[in-house]
Amino acid sequence: MYHQPILKNRRTLLERAEKFISDIYFTDCNLRGRLFGDTHPLESISVFLSEKRIPYSEAVQKNFKPCAVGDAFGPTWWTCWFKVVLKIPEAWRGKEVHLRWESDGEGMVWRDEQPVQGLTKEGSMIAAPDPNRKFTLQKAELVIFNQDVRELLTDFEMLVDIVKLLGEGEQRGFQALFTANEMVNLCDPANPSSFAAARSLAQKFFGQKNGDSQHVVHAMAWLWPYEETIRKCARSWVTVIRLMEKNPEFVFTCSQAQQFQWVKNWYPSLFSEIKQFVQKGQFIPVGGTWVEMDGNLPSGESMVRQFLHGQKFFKDEFGHYCKEFWLPDTFGYSAQLPQIMKESGISRFLTQKLSWNLVNTFPHNTFFWEGIDGTQVLTHFPPGNSYEMKGKVEDLVNTVKNNKDKGRANHSAVLFGFGDGGGGPTQLMLDRLQRIRNTDGLPKVQMSNPDVLFSQLESDSSLLCTWVGELFLELHNGTYTTQAKIKLGNRQCEALLHDIEVASCLALCKKECFKYPACKLQELWRQFHDVIPGSCIEMVVEDALQYYDEIRTTGSRLLLAACESLGTTPGKNVGSSMAVLNTLPWERTEVISLPAEDTQTRLVLVKVPSVGVAQVIETEEPKDSVSITKMVDGTIIMENGLLKATIDQTGHLISLLLLQTNRETISEGCLGNQFALFDDVPLYWDAWDVMDYHLQTRKPVIEVIEPAKVVRSGSLQGSVSFSLRISGKSTIRQEILLDACCPYIKFNTQVDWEESHKFLKVEFPVQVRSPNATYEIQFGHLQRPTHRNTSWDWARFEVVWGHKWADLSEHGFGVALLNDSKYGYSIHGNIMTLSLLRAPKAPDANADMGSQNFTYALMPHTGPFQDASVIQHAYNLNFPLHVFHRVISEPWSAFSVNSPAVILETVKQAESSKKALLIRLYESHGSCVTTTLSTSLSVKEAWHCDFLERPVSSIPVTKTTSGISLTFKPFQIRSLLLII
Repeated sequence: MYHQPILKNRRTLLERAEKFISDIYFTDCNLRGRLFGDTHPLESISVFLSEKRIPYSEAVQKNFKPCAVGDAFGPTWWTCWFKVVLKIPEAWRGKEVHLRWESDGEGMVWRDEQPVQGLTKEGSMIAAPDPNRKFTLQKAELVIFNQDVRELLTDFEMLVDIVKLLGEGEQRGFQALFTANEMVNLCDPANPSSFAAARSLAQKFFGQKNGDSQHVVHAMAWLWPYEETIRKCARSWVTVIRLMEKNPEFVFTCSQAQQFQWVKNWYPSLFSEIKQFVQKGQFIPVGGTWVEMDGNLPSGESMVRQFLHGQKFFKDEFGHYCKEFWLPDTFGYSAQLPQIMKESGISRFLTQKLSWNLVNTFPHNTFFWEGIDGTQVLTHFPPGNSYEMKGKVEDLVNTVKNNKDKGRANHSAVLFGFGDGGGGPTQLMLDRLQRIRNTDGLPKVQMSNPDVLFSQLESDSSLLCTWVGELFLELHNGTYTTQAKIKLGNRQCEALLHDIEVASCLALCKKECFKYPACKLQELWRQFHDVIPGSCIEMVVEDALQYYDEIRTTGSRLLLAACESLGTTPGKNVGSSMAVLNTLPWERTEVISLPAEDTQTRLVLVKVPSVGVAQVIETEEPKDSVSITKMVDGTIIMENGLLKATIDQTGHLISLLLLQTNRETISEGCLGNQFALFDDVPLYWDAWDVMDYHLQTRKPVIEVIEPAKVVRSGSLQGSVSFSLRISGKSTIRQEILLDACCPYIKFNTQVDWEESHKFLKVEFPVQVRSPNATYEIQFGHLQRPTHRNTSWDWARFEVVWGHKWADLSEHGFGVALLNDSKYGYSIHGNIMTLSLLRAPKAPDANADMGSQNFTYALMPHTGPFQDASVIQHAYNLNFPLHVFHRVISEPWSAFSVNSPAVILETVKQAESSKKALLIRLYESHGSCVTTTLSTSLSVKEAWHCDFLERPVSSIPVTKTTSGISLTFKPFQIRSLLLII
């Protein structure tokens, strides 16, 4: 024992206190080394290895083989089941005994066929795990746990942290330093009974209370498991339940209905315990969504289904809907989320990720967020700038120090626990917070839940500021492009599910015997996992692509069954009669391909009514048929009466005339459809980020493998193909198509991609000057600058996310860039750029390698993009007409809308009734409008409803009603229940 006198040098005093608890210095008296006492070996350990994830009941029937400490197991993603036999020494009676188990992996402890404790080991979520790595059992023994040492250690750690964070010059900081050194003087490691006297000094310090004006921190433990999710949920939650049993004041929040569903299916007894603690108010389901989805990339309807399925699950299982949307970790937030939240019964929002902004500091922590339609939600952004704090002094100090609204709101949240990756809170975290619940010099700590926090914020919200528009994260912008096959699969499956629902509703109304596939559709919607950003390991990518394939396979079968119910089977003399389905709410005249007996497809021009079907009828050549001419110099001219495109031998678009006004689209002396390759080496997170310095590495792709040649020159379609070499390994093959009656030129693209840390884009320099460009988002659009005047503008250098289209317009003329699966755009000055492929190497070393297929299109237009039907044509590109073998006696339309500003987005069976349809529409132009929804169906009743399909108000309907009159504000979404 070192009984040193009180020294005048404060730094020496702090070092002395730290060394007393260290396991590095003074090993004869340190506390940390005394945390565990005597040890005792286990009676036996045996192991069973499984490549598959099997339930406990199956595992215990397997053949276990003896093993020992030091043995290695694996490889990664295999499951190791250990059977442990132990006997506590009689001499340890009355002692606290722990099983000390140390290994590289995570685990679950089972006893009497029930999960009792999770073992969690934090690791990197960035680096890709080595699939061949073996894991070692490093320690397995019984040990006496010295709780009094743990308590004293925690006292010392909290005091030392107060000294470091408040500073020795502050009164409370120096008092903490003085108290710690007094405790050192009292402690005699050879006499543990002296610890009580030392602890009494700490308790006296922590017991000195705050005044009423002190900031209140609402401490909320929470969990968001990453991959390997099902078992991680169980491991974490069973640990949380044990903590609740020991700490009645402990409150735990957990998001994502999918996690609860997994635990319910795989661990029913644990789920029963969870429900009991939900009723007690300790286990708090939050969020309201099926999973914590990405905030930018899903379609509007995908986001609605997240809330619909999530809220329904929480209501069915726990008796109430969630009031708060909980999305701490996503890479930006759509400006339509406030309206989607509000229509789903949620008016409060908690997020965290904006603290990661790369250039600009977000100016608020508690504020009202206003969406593009004017809807506002109360939003809290925990000022500690972390969603996995550990209950330490620095967490509380940073929460107050960083709070940008401390004069407007005196309450804020601290989110503690191992959140990113799972594991949740620990007893040590709870002990830390317990000590400083109301300690002078620190904010008050209240073990709380989201409802209590937001209720406090709402009661004092009159002075809060409002943020209008999207919440843009200035980091992780590479996720709009990484894993192109996931992006394509997601977009295609969103469209397929939409079409299945429309076709099934039409079939349901046509034939009473048709069975709407409600359960299967719910299952397919729920298969969407939060992997759209593509920042995941290779195994997760493989799983996601398999999910998409399953949705395509099952969905195609469901769609065909519904389509065939819309017509009659062709007779023997009818031949191969073909019908076509249009799932979009406007009449479409398009060129389609019909199956033929030989390898050549047959093209026809069809006209199909809105949300309806028609027979395929051979028609004469259109008035403005397609012509294609190859010039002497090798350039090729394609024309369809609307557009005239000139393509050089390298596939560049050297001219695109809008014939109506003879207006040139491509900037003089520039080349459209120019592929460019960039070096792409981010500072930190490979799959996540794109850095601004990559823009200085641009190299145009110019090496020709096969020059442009005419592939098709029929009256309905002209096409030109060419191929380029990107590098020694990668190539591009493209077919440029121009269809009759089509106002855009289409680029079908195949890339064999074998790059490393490269970024492929395509550029269109256009003859348009505007300070802003417009991008489609969920249920609407918004503008972003085309200049970099300010740091906020510069931070959006690359890549600004959009959905099916982006548009650059000046008065009287504009150009739209459409796509079928891309989300990364960059429009700077007059250059429109679409991001195509990246090649990151972590966490998936093979990200995007191999063959990639996608389509984009360029559409010049007169007037505003709204009047030019850019929105409708982008839908057409993404929702193709469906051809099937049936006879349709006459064209039939189920629904139509008489205003081009209003999009009928969704037609589905209602959740609560087989005799009701749910119709969802939105205003897409940004205008106030009155329109009529017309239907050929027999409607008995009509109701306005919210996104949870709860009726709000009735709509008058009579037998003579020709349609339903609806009014919309800009970007308003309306949902209707139609009783048929």
